[in-house]
Amino acid sequence: MKETDFLIEIRIDKLSRIPKYRQIVNSITADIERGALVVGQRVPSINEISEEYYLSRDTVEKAYNVLKEKKIIVSAKGKGYYVARNVFPSKINILFLLNKLSSYKLRIYNSMVNSLGQSAQVDLTIYHCDPKLFLNALSESAGRYDHYVVMPHFKDESMHHTNSNEDVLEALRKIPDNKLLILDNYLPGLHRDIASVYQDFKMDIYEALEEGIDLLKRYSNLILVYPRKTVYPYPLDILNGFQKFCVDHSFTFEVLEEIYPDMDLHANDAYVIIEESDLVNLVKQIRDKKFTPGKEIGIISYNDTPLKELLGITVITTDFDAMGETAAYMILKKKKEVVKNVFRFINRNSV
Repeated sequence: MKETDFLIEIRIDKLSRIPKYRQIVNSITADIERGALVVGQRVPSINEISEEYYLSRDTVEKAYNVLKEKKIIVSAKGKGYYVARNVFPSKINILFLLNKLSSYKLRIYNSMVNSLGQSAQVDLTIYHCDPKLFLNALSESAGRYDHYVVMPHFKDESMHHTNSNEDVLEALRKIPDNKLLILDNYLPGLHRDIASVYQDFKMDIYEALEEGIDLLKRYSNLILVYPRKTVYPYPLDILNGFQKFCVDHSFTFEVLEEIYPDMDLHANDAYVIIEESDLVNLVKQIRDKKFTPGKEIGIISYNDTPLKELLGITVITTDFDAMGETAAYMILKKKKEVVKNVFRFINRNSV
């Protein structure tokens, strides 16, 4: 008995309409699922399978090529074949490519995972808005997953936000249409019928501010705090949408890059804050100078959190849970729709 005889069980049904190479693939995959083979363990050679089960070498080699394409096994020159990854039984294998680790992004991820339930195994990769890290992650995972969920937010050499570059688009075009789902951002540059749940950053902020326009009219000046160069840059369309709103509705406005220490605060100014650190600094200075949010100075924060709700901070925000739920629905139902996610103004009397 060979040392590998007890590890695997190749099930070949000569009367089956399933090709024999596919039966080998299914058998080895099933052995990994039930734990008979584990990551790093050697699998029988092509010759061993061929001789043991009276199969042609070409048939076994075809099966092993399929397993290698799916990154289930890898070959080591002169040593043989080894199990490369776990296979989860009867589950959809999904790679979620996230641009940054934040509470907002994790809410989308958790919502999607919870909505998928036990039907899927979701692996999470963070690429930190770096196109090179993104391309490396995509290359290493090629062929391993049933679905690729991508949040496309990148930074260029000047640390400005960009939706993609040509290398990113080319890599995404290699993923079959029915396996790719774009989240949070919209990529018209793909020029393909791809499932997408996206934010329209320019019109979302424009329309949300319109919802609160009666409250904003109480203030003489609107100030957007928009960080232009950060580790994780924000879409320029947020700034464009804010400026368009102010111009269209005749608001005097300013744009600051941050809330500076000991700022000269003025009554009747309303702030739209993107980063939480700026929100904290503004609230501290407002309290130190005895102003009252929602009366002398207005505060609107971008993206909602439970803490902002607890503190009574008015927000303009997308619905993170809805985005994750919609993504899960599209995967489970094999939909290829393009859906604009809900974005709204939530008044909590800080403006």
